[in-house]
Amino acid sequence: MSKATRNRARNARERIAEQQAAAKRAEQRRRLLIVGGSVGLVIVIVVAFIVFKGLSNTKPGQHGQLPKAVAQKVTGVPDSTLSAIGTGDLAKSGLPVKPITDTALTSANKPEMLYIGAEYCPYCAAMRWSMAVALSKFGTFGALKGIYSSATDVYPNTPTLTFHDQKYSSPYLTFTPIEHQTVDSKPLQPVSKAQQALWGKYDTNSQGQVGYPFIDFGNKTVITGPLFSPQVLHGLTWAQVASKLKDPNDPVAKNVDAAANYITAAICKMTAGKPGSVCTAPQVKALSGKV
Repeated sequence: MSKATRNRARNARERIAEQQAAAKRAEQRRRLLIVGGSVGLVIVIVVAFIVFKGLSNTKPGQHGQLPKAVAQKVTGVPDSTLSAIGTGDLAKSGLPVKPITDTALTSANKPEMLYIGAEYCPYCAAMRWSMAVALSKFGTFGALKGIYSSATDVYPNTPTLTFHDQKYSSPYLTFTPIEHQTVDSKPLQPVSKAQQALWGKYDTNSQGQVGYPFIDFGNKTVITGPLFSPQVLHGLTWAQVASKLKDPNDPVAKNVDAAANYITAAICKMTAGKPGSVCTAPQVKALSGKV
């Protein structure tokens, strides 16, 4: 074999060795990328799962802040929907809504809306949606928090809101919410002597017992029970309830929004018709004589 031939063979072997080494390095990089990508994907999935669980929080009995988009559907029910619903599916008579005459109930130099309920209470669970819809027309809520009613009471695990530590501001009224007991029926927020006196005066049954929910609108109107059955909310999530509130043909809206119209009319009565943009709405004026 000539020297030239030997050089060509050696060069060929060197090129083959270099190509094999380069291929090996490329394969190693590819494997690292696959492993790194897989780890990254797992991390993304885990983080997304944690975030989703924190937002949806569908486990009954636990608190969870409603996602902003869900809260906006509760506080932003269109006026056209409320007008179309009117009294909705609510009974034409026998509702626990009673006009009263008493010394004006005020707080911070404004008419006061006092609510006494309990987190375990399914009837309170139903009415909180309606209160949130109505109160949003007069002021601004802080972050809304979701909860489920007791799993061992009637209408178990009803999706709802909780007003415990709820922020709310309005130029027209003071909203004083008291969640008296937890989901487990343990003491949560105390009731003052004055509040207890009003509660006992207007919401004592034949056995001498007070009940939830109790809502006093400036000592001009009281609501001493639910205006609709929690059954309409059975099996729904917070997001599903919120999404249904804008549809005037949906059974949820026909109950929740109809009750909100009654509450709005009661608030307008204690604020002397302010603001006019809310209190002159047809569905509110139609209910003014019933609250």
